[in-house]
Amino acid sequence: MKHHDHDHAHDATLEELRQALTREFWDERYGGSERVWSGRPNQRLVEQTADLTPGRACDIGCGEGADAIWLAEQGWEVTAMDVSRVALDRTAQHAIEREVDDRVKVGEYDVLAGHPPRKPRHSEGFDLVSAQFMHVPREDFDEVYQRIAAAVAPGGRLLVVGHHPDDVETGARRPHGPGLLFPPEQVLAALGVEGGSSDDWEVEVVDSPVREQETEDGLMRVRDSIVRLRRRQ
Repeated sequence: MKHHDHDHAHDATLEELRQALTREFWDERYGGSERVWSGRPNQRLVEQTADLTPGRACDIGCGEGADAIWLAEQGWEVTAMDVSRVALDRTAQHAIEREVDDRVKVGEYDVLAGHPPRKPRHSEGFDLVSAQFMHVPREDFDEVYQRIAAAVAPGGRLLVVGHHPDDVETGARRPHGPGLLFPPEQVLAALGVEGGSSDDWEVEVVDSPVREQETEDGLMRVRDSIVRLRRRQ
């Protein structure tokens, strides 16, 4: 599941926005094309993990597996999770093709199902949990990200990247639906991080940089929300 190129109308109802997170929706989306995404890892993931020591990683909403496979090539043991069985099958096949299938496992995960991602056996969690462009309705945002964060092990990192709402104001993106795009501060608030720290989390990165993205109309400048937190020991 990767939501960064899927637009919703401003007048979409909450139920319609939630429907766009279901297995049925994404199985149909992936089933309609041999490849939906570029096959390249997300730029912000590459940047934000460059200084991390590989360990156990979880890629939430892995889509066709580009991020998970790239992490595996860097030495991470990766659990790639998505609501779509079609996406997971593609991730597994792409891992075989890139000869990293011994370091990539796949598993179904529905972000709205009400439970955290399953942790690795005999462990306290993952050393890295990555949620790239996981846009959910504002009504569900806090609980979804609290559950995702619960899978991070002590000393591990949570990396969240999303589209910044400024992109709609500048015309860089069409509306995704009310409340789907978010600033980095929204992630901090959801996890109870106030004033740059909390009892549970150390803030390592809070940023909203601009990058250039290729589109059918040429290059456009877009803004990303980036949050990287380290769970305290």
